[in-house]
Amino acid sequence: MQKIPITKEGFAKLKKELETLKNVSIPENIRDIEVARAHGDLSENAEYTAAKERQSYLHGKLQELENNLAMSNVISLQNLTTDKVVFGCFVTIADSDTGDEIRYQLVGPLESDIAENKISVTSPIGKALIGKVVGDEIKVKTPGGDRSFEVMDIAAQE
Repeated sequence: MQKIPITKEGFAKLKKELETLKNVSIPENIRDIEVARAHGDLSENAEYTAAKERQSYLHGKLQELENNLAMSNVISLQNLTTDKVVFGCFVTIADSDTGDEIRYQLVGPLESDIAENKISVTSPIGKALIGKVVGDEIKVKTPGGDRSFEVMDIAAQE
């Protein structure tokens, strides 16, 4: 079983999600099943069917979260180097064609979220950035074609 890199914050977020699932969502679902069961004939009871489907989803999510936590390798971001791009750092890159700049944090695949500008070290851009220094150029194959970026800045904190 291969360990998956994750930040302390990402690990804490997964644990919180697991606790919410165990202590809130699953007990609510159990109550929903009991209420629906009390309505009588289960063969024509849409509420019961929906609650049982939700139960299946919740237990699948529970198993997924427990597996992800077990496979996680928490990496401390203390004493993070800024001389090259490494896991956990914040890196600003500029599109070589447009000059547009964007700042990403490189994280593990379990916590990547493009809406928060967190990209996985296993993504094409993440892989291309690892080990690069300010001034280096990277080329990345994207669905829209090949793109080039220049590393503008590397930081340990936002």
